[in-house]
Amino acid sequence: MQSFLKNLDLKIFYVIFSIFLLFPFLMHAAASDESLRAETIENIANDNIAGENLKIRLAVIKALGNYAGTVVVMSPKTGLIYSIVNQEWAIRKGFKPCSTIKLVTAVAGQNENLIRSNGKLAKGFFKLSLDESLSYSNNAYFQKVGENLGSDKMINYSLKLGLGERTGINAPGEFKGKLPFGNENLRIYSHADDFEVTALQLAVMVSALTNGGYLVIPQIARTENIKSNFRSFYRRKINLLNTVFEKITPGMIGSVKYGTARNIRKLNLKIAGKTGSCIADNTWIGLFASVAPISNPRFAVVVITKGKHARGKYSAKIAGEIYRNLDLYFEDSPEDKLTFKNTVAKSSPLKNANLRIVGKAKNSLLKQSKKAVN
Repeated sequence: MQSFLKNLDLKIFYVIFSIFLLFPFLMHAAASDESLRAETIENIANDNIAGENLKIRLAVIKALGNYAGTVVVMSPKTGLIYSIVNQEWAIRKGFKPCSTIKLVTAVAGQNENLIRSNGKLAKGFFKLSLDESLSYSNNAYFQKVGENLGSDKMINYSLKLGLGERTGINAPGEFKGKLPFGNENLRIYSHADDFEVTALQLAVMVSALTNGGYLVIPQIARTENIKSNFRSFYRRKINLLNTVFEKITPGMIGSVKYGTARNIRKLNLKIAGKTGSCIADNTWIGLFASVAPISNPRFAVVVITKGKHARGKYSAKIAGEIYRNLDLYFEDSPEDKLTFKNTVAKSSPLKNANLRIVGKAKNSLLKQSKKAVN
């Protein structure tokens, strides 16, 4: 009995001692979270909401709740911005993309024939397929792909998908991101070490994965005149094997149905997305990059949260609430006429939309934006 009490006393002592050691860290984390939330509130108050859909914006703010973060809602086919909440973070701040980088690794692996048509690795053995590895965000699978891919090609495919360069949005101060030049660690293929991306870049990337490979230029229709005469522009067509994009989306759908994003409550919309969770800048980052409905994408929604409780699964839940409102709002909305037919890899969506090669587009968009602001 005495021995039992002695061991119990030691356990109590260790618990109290551990709390004592962790207390400064917990207090710092709480203060950091409060600071991030205060920054988010201030940034949202300073957002330029000209040209935004205010109903969607209010739905986004409500879904974001008490999280420190940013959200982009965009048309994946035309690049029309419906709302950007916390524009400072979405346009001008870089974040570690965490496991969302696995989408780049998957595209590269498919195009370089490092992944077989059935999703299994072409070299070596691994139990899971591509669909399962994306759905459950398996690190080892993507590191094995990366081992045979190499960092130079990884960077090249990142650039192809719009990372490491400005999207061209008609808003000032856009951050172009950061790529892992010189980093040979396998974590770049799974954890995104030394990457920095914006929420806007992620929205453009996931849009390209589901619209046939076209990098749209995000545009904010600042005036009614611009909106009524809206023209879409794209930077380029991503030149990849025909089947690459259609091989990526099943794993993104699986992520929502049974994988890391399964926190999303059942919706009429079929969502395809990828979560990401990791620690950067001494706190957690939670990401969810997505499109819906996958058969005929109308929305790209990207959620990035930051703080002690930020995780990809919670960002996915936020996105789910946003999609719930989008589904109701767009059911009979005239804005839905901006959509066009099948955007899966085999067909070109540009045949059905008024899209134009960039050329002079960027300068034109900037002029339009300046006129609207002035």
